[in-house]
Amino acid sequence: MTLPDDFTWGVATSAYQIEGAWDEDGKGESIWDRFAHEGRIGDTGDVACDHYHRLEEDLDLLADLGVDAYRFSIAWTRVLPDGRGPVNPPGLAFYDRLVDGLLERGIEPVPTLYHWDLPQALQDEGGWERRGIADDFAAYAEGVAGHFAGRVRRWLTLNEPWVASYIGHLYGVFAPGLTSWQSALAAGHHQLLAHGRAVAAMRRVDPAARIGLALDCRYAVPASDDPADIDATRHFDGFRNRWFFDPVFGKGYPSDMLEAFADRLPDGLVVDGDLDEIAAPIDFLGLNYYTSIRIDPEHREQEFAEAEPGPSPAPGHTEMGWRIDPGGLTAFLRRVQEEWGPAEIMITENGASYGDAPDEAGRIRDQRRIDYIAAHVAAVEAARADGVPVTGYFVWSFMDNLEWAAGFAQRFGLVWVDQATQERIPKDSFGWYRELIS
Repeated sequence: MTLPDDFTWGVATSAYQIEGAWDEDGKGESIWDRFAHEGRIGDTGDVACDHYHRLEEDLDLLADLGVDAYRFSIAWTRVLPDGRGPVNPPGLAFYDRLVDGLLERGIEPVPTLYHWDLPQALQDEGGWERRGIADDFAAYAEGVAGHFAGRVRRWLTLNEPWVASYIGHLYGVFAPGLTSWQSALAAGHHQLLAHGRAVAAMRRVDPAARIGLALDCRYAVPASDDPADIDATRHFDGFRNRWFFDPVFGKGYPSDMLEAFADRLPDGLVVDGDLDEIAAPIDFLGLNYYTSIRIDPEHREQEFAEAEPGPSPAPGHTEMGWRIDPGGLTAFLRRVQEEWGPAEIMITENGASYGDAPDEAGRIRDQRRIDYIAAHVAAVEAARADGVPVTGYFVWSFMDNLEWAAGFAQRFGLVWVDQATQERIPKDSFGWYRELIS
């Protein structure tokens, strides 16, 4: 292995997917609570992995795994039940216990401030379609960053704003379940604006903090050499990648996509000064990568799985139906460095869904997950050999959890979670990753 000793090895989770305790100790309702309770996904995060009540057990598992860092998200509604106003002390105290427990075990906490669980009270006012939400988020970020100053040194503001905007506001598959181009474009812009304002606010209260955000990507290739496929791929890349990467790195929205979206953009969405705020300098980029995608004109504005999701995946695909393409990660990392040039990149999510269950001896032989992670770590090494400044890698996910619209059917974890009993069983991949880190 060529990765340096100071390379950061971690695992990642998010609040709604693991915490449970959805309405305990003063926590407010989130858009995912509402969405799930309306029966939109078949499962709910009411209990999830019961992490809220099993914190010490899970912290000990993290220590046993030997990770350098743990990426988790803070539920906005635990800290501010209505999105603004008085702090909820029991909710903040939970994250105090989490952060302090990690530090006591020699694990760096890497919190994400927003992983899709918007307070329902703010959604009722218009959610991410309302411009004022950028200030609500900045105030929340400032309060939390100030509270943890000196204990948390690395923050992520947003997770995957493309997903929250398009899958939640255009496709309607994720909360809040809207299906409008104007809603999606407004939500995306206001998330980016919220990120920029949060960066400025957090630096005021903790100048030593290192701040980034996690952008997901789809490495896209044409389905053939047909010029129509090549043109469709360029458009897809703008729709899926450049629309978020360009403004974060000071390039503004891409001109070809502004032209393509001209009749969809809400009037007055982008105000003078917005792009400067969005481009607030970040200390590192979090990059989430799972798969690549082949594009033809039919899919120029459509995110899709190449194979049918399910327990018997097509060859070369995971159970999510996603193509396994570690070379796409290397290629996209090279592109990030050449086109946007962040000073530091961390792979903040990478992993695979496989449902391997305990055998008669209670062992979970998830060799396919091991092979997937090993290939993608090698892809990171290849990018670093080309000079790409990748400094860390986080497996998604620490434990099996509520996989959003897929419910509990998809399992990404290094730790098996029995949803009926909440028993945790480390899989073979857990032991393999522990050895890799050590």
